[in-house]
Amino acid sequence: MGGSPQAAVQAAQYDPAPCYPVRDGTVAVGWHDAARALPAGTRVLAVDGPAVLDWAAVAERLRAAFADTRGRVEVADVRSAARDWLTVRHLTESDALRDDPDFARLAGGSLGELMDPHALAELAAAPVGEDGLRVLVGPGAALGQADILWWADLPKRYAEAAVRQGRGRNVAAPESEPPTLRRLLYVDWPLLDRHRDDMAERIDRWFDVTDTVEPTSISGAALRETCRSLATRPFRTRPTFNTTPWGGHWGQETLGHNPDAENTALGYELIAPESGVLLGDDPARCVEVPFQLVVALSPADVLGPAVHELFGTSFPIRFDYLDTVGGGNLSVHCHPRTDDMRSVFGWPYTQHETYYLMHAGTGSKVFLGLHGGVDLDTFHHHADAADTHGTPFDIERYVQTFPADAGQLYLVPAGTPHGSGEGNVVLEVSATPYLYSLRFYDWLRHDSAGDQRPVHVNHAFRNLDPARSGGAVSRDLIQRPRLVHEGNGWREELLGALPAMFFEVRRTVVDPGHTAEQHTEGRFHVLTVVDGPGALITTAAGHRHFVHYAETLVVPASVAAYGVRNEGPEPVRLVKAQVV
Repeated sequence: MGGSPQAAVQAAQYDPAPCYPVRDGTVAVGWHDAARALPAGTRVLAVDGPAVLDWAAVAERLRAAFADTRGRVEVADVRSAARDWLTVRHLTESDALRDDPDFARLAGGSLGELMDPHALAELAAAPVGEDGLRVLVGPGAALGQADILWWADLPKRYAEAAVRQGRGRNVAAPESEPPTLRRLLYVDWPLLDRHRDDMAERIDRWFDVTDTVEPTSISGAALRETCRSLATRPFRTRPTFNTTPWGGHWGQETLGHNPDAENTALGYELIAPESGVLLGDDPARCVEVPFQLVVALSPADVLGPAVHELFGTSFPIRFDYLDTVGGGNLSVHCHPRTDDMRSVFGWPYTQHETYYLMHAGTGSKVFLGLHGGVDLDTFHHHADAADTHGTPFDIERYVQTFPADAGQLYLVPAGTPHGSGEGNVVLEVSATPYLYSLRFYDWLRHDSAGDQRPVHVNHAFRNLDPARSGGAVSRDLIQRPRLVHEGNGWREELLGALPAMFFEVRRTVVDPGHTAEQHTEGRFHVLTVVDGPGALITTAAGHRHFVHYAETLVVPASVAAYGVRNEGPEPVRLVKAQVV
């Protein structure tokens, strides 16, 4: 069964840059206006932000911006106040993964623990004269004694690209140390995210430095007011697509996204650690702020009190696309089981997943679960031989395959071997952890550098759940929809739930001209339109938000009652996830 024949028409409305108005402020462009607005009497300005930012370029622009208003401007790079690299590595590495080429334990602690407080204090206290200005720049600048705090942010998609190209630095690394994705993902981002969230109430101005020459910015007060306003209404995050060796072209051909890219393998609709929200009236001059900052400023409003108590400020569900239309099979992999995720990888909850088939190619399939009675030692031997010697083997001898049916949900609890076959579009509705695909087999595929892509045989087999095998796979992991609610012209079905998984996936079906009445009941919802042109979401507070085919919408817990209105000529179907 293929995808909806209306998909191309529906997707013509897909918005790749949803924007939301700034509350109590406006978007400014450039450094000079911000420099002129710096309060009189400011002697020390801190400009904090991510490690991978081009801080030399930022420093140059700041000097130029203040040249007309300050007699003397001294810029100090606080990266010089980092502790020695051996100490930094000791504090941020675990024994279990210290020599692992791909994974690291999620960094704990604080950014301040990697800084020398005396060196930082000396940088801030250096004299600059009566009319002078001392500017501290770099990650950790907010830890110095400054009068005013600016935040210069770079959306994470640019950070990953910079490190792949060998640009930028890792947190607290010396300039001579080449940056690595391993440290960026597992060390830098957790440390910097916590640091940013801790400083959120202090920020006097927020800059989006995607363009270091003409950055966009809003005041700190407008930042906080706008983020808190978003926590009371439905909103979208800015989607982005990444390329991989197995990627397809549905995102390009159906949604019109990244038409010049090699492929659109990974579509990040909502991945809390990386997603951003665009603030402003014009996509060309918006300010992008991290979605996670919206959550951190109003966790109970976004998540709901019970979910906030359970997960802190971590938004625990993600929505993303796996596009293999015109591409290849994904690797066959699993995700860490709960104990291993906590003790080895450092996440407090694990990477349970589900696959909702948005589109299924003719004859396409889904890899899911082990065959009954499979010889795991032989499987392990073949996986090792493929990894170390490049010896191919038939993965289907060990892992089951099922027909890929559009509209079907496949449950993938941690430890279950799985993967999408070629020709599919999968909407992954999953727990937020997303960087822990432990590969058994990747078809001896090569990366862009011509090297065989890494697999993680020991991690994968340590986390393999042999109970997800035989007939239990089709019985437990490929469930039939069950009616849970219905009303005039609409119904809601439970597509999948398991005792081991903290969230469930539902589907709301609304006939033309009807409204499905919904209520968050104190827990956020996430919605994606999977069939039909779209739906109008209306809230009891008067907010209105149209969500088109393939778009994903966050409905904060604080919204409470809302309606899903179908104003089109055909039925509309939306997938909905919620914490249970």
